[in-house]
Amino acid sequence: MQFTVKEASKRARIAAFYLGYPNVAIVFGSTIYLWNIKREHFLNDKKHLAHELCHVAQFRKYGFLRFLILYCWESLIHGYYNNKFEIEARAAESTSEQ
Repeated sequence: MQFTVKEASKRARIAAFYLGYPNVAIVFGSTIYLWNIKREHFLNDKKHLAHELCHVAQFRKYGFLRFLILYCWESLIHGYYNNKFEIEARAAESTSEQ
């Protein structure tokens, strides 16, 4: 799967602020934006990489705009943690260990 990683992203910094996390990876399309995480460290973290690559796959499956709408809707209805797309991404983390 092709993807791009961008460090020190303003997009990810905004997400970190709203989520209250010191560091964040956030996906838009096939680009993974990082805040307060070094690219090398991120790429070596198999669980985190698998999680974000799952989001890349979700963007590809649903299309850019449709996925954003579905993701936001899921978050509004079920909350961030119980959003079905986050549940699927967390499940991908566990399969990366095998």
